[in-house]
Amino acid sequence: MTILWINLAIVFILSFFSRYFAVASPGMYSTVPIKPNKLLAFGVMLSLVLISGLRSNIGDTFFYKHIYEMNDFSWEYIQSQKDMGFGVLQRILKSYSDDPQILILTSAIITNILIVIVLYKYSRMFELSTYVYIAGGLFLISMNGMRQCLAAAIVFAATKFLIDGSWMKYLLVVLFASTFHESALVLIPIYFLVRYKAWSRATFILLLFSVIIVIGFDKFSAVLFSAIKDTEYGHYQNFNEGGASIMRVMVNGAPLIIAYFGREKLRRIFPESDFIVNMSIVGFVFMIVSTQNWIFARFSIYFSLYQLILISWVIKLFEEKDQRVIYYVLLICYFLYYYYESVISLNIIYKSDYLQ
Repeated sequence: MTILWINLAIVFILSFFSRYFAVASPGMYSTVPIKPNKLLAFGVMLSLVLISGLRSNIGDTFFYKHIYEMNDFSWEYIQSQKDMGFGVLQRILKSYSDDPQILILTSAIITNILIVIVLYKYSRMFELSTYVYIAGGLFLISMNGMRQCLAAAIVFAATKFLIDGSWMKYLLVVLFASTFHESALVLIPIYFLVRYKAWSRATFILLLFSVIIVIGFDKFSAVLFSAIKDTEYGHYQNFNEGGASIMRVMVNGAPLIIAYFGREKLRRIFPESDFIVNMSIVGFVFMIVSTQNWIFARFSIYFSLYQLILISWVIKLFEEKDQRVIYYVLLICYFLYYYYESVISLNIIYKSDYLQ
């Protein structure tokens, strides 16, 4: 964990000074009034990419490295797989090197650069977004669910199309992302679901629906797994590792509670917030359902990224005299959560052949 703690410190310090040395945003109608320092933001990207890309363990890293070593990724093999985009990427990389570390590094580069670029553009407090990216566990998940996080980062990069209502452009990005992980297709109907005012009646119907699913989960899961039994996700019917912790659900829900009580001010200072809030709510719904079966938390990966933007704005919803205290409280709470999840609960041990 030592390297992961050092990474957290480096990312937060560079992000903080990136905002400290920020400049005013050009243009009268810019979403965020300031733009963090680009050079320091690049340092944030570099730290995240190196730590993630030079790892030799964590989650399914060994599995991906093994597949890369054992296959030549012929067109016949790629066509036999459901997620052809990822196969094509491996074929291209294989033509340059047989070392599987190149796959891990390339995925880390694409994933983290896309995420940081979007946070740089839409976050009000850049360092808070990058801090929560690590301390909230999503950075660790990107090393455990590499292929899905790669797809999520690609769709996250299309946030501008979501906000602008550019349906066709957003659809094309989602279809491209689905070639890396088919589950990205869930974002096609979600696009229409989040195109309404946050905290409307539809929002509360969605939350109520999630509670009903939890209560009647046995019947719901029987219908769902029957529908997907012939897909690559059919084997999740036998997935029996329990559900997500209540603590994780509470961590996901806390920023939304603050956003609800400060919803009018949030719309005033961040006009595009409705789309960000709605995506965060959908992610929260998946987290509620995942308390019954952990596999549903996999879908929340696509939406947790938007919560990184949201949490950077909730500080500004408080009175100015209280903002500093709330800022420190958030830092401490997420630090304790990161320690609990990574050290006590999961006992994460980071290994690398390059970083000691």
